[in-house]
Amino acid sequence: MKKIFIIATAFFLTTTIQAQKIADHAIGLRLGGNRLFGSEITYQRAMGDKNRLEADLGIYRSNSTHTTQLAGIYQWVWKIESSFHWYAGPGAGVGTWRYLDNYIWAPTTQTQFFAFIAGNIGVEYDFDFPLLVSLDFRPQIGIINYGNNNNFDIALSARYQF
Repeated sequence: MKKIFIIATAFFLTTTIQAQKIADHAIGLRLGGNRLFGSEITYQRAMGDKNRLEADLGIYRSNSTHTTQLAGIYQWVWKIESSFHWYAGPGAGVGTWRYLDNYIWAPTTQTQFFAFIAGNIGVEYDFDFPLLVSLDFRPQIGIINYGNNNNFDIALSARYQF
């Protein structure tokens, strides 16, 4: 029942709300994360007036873990007000994580490949000059070697549009 409600809501919103023309290209940084603070280089490519493709290359580090990941997300964009929009869409990604165990007697390193599926929902503000600032939520569900199988990522992004 929950899935039917979500699908019906998404269908209603996509057919009743119209988007403003989005920039052909945007590149910038996405800062944030769940368990690890890190940054992502983010690129967006318009796929029409209401859709775009986003690719993010991220590097996350903590005392014992180093993670690098590449995520791709297809987004639908809807207008809230003149320069204020919201967006949502599905995606997927791959990456590697390296765990370093720094015991005095036996330092070891483990490296693993992982894959995940993701969703993305957020809001953005498009300034009069070529700057796009957004805040988004990206839940990720692991499908191969993803630790505890989920990550709830919240991030702030700033992108130059061209």
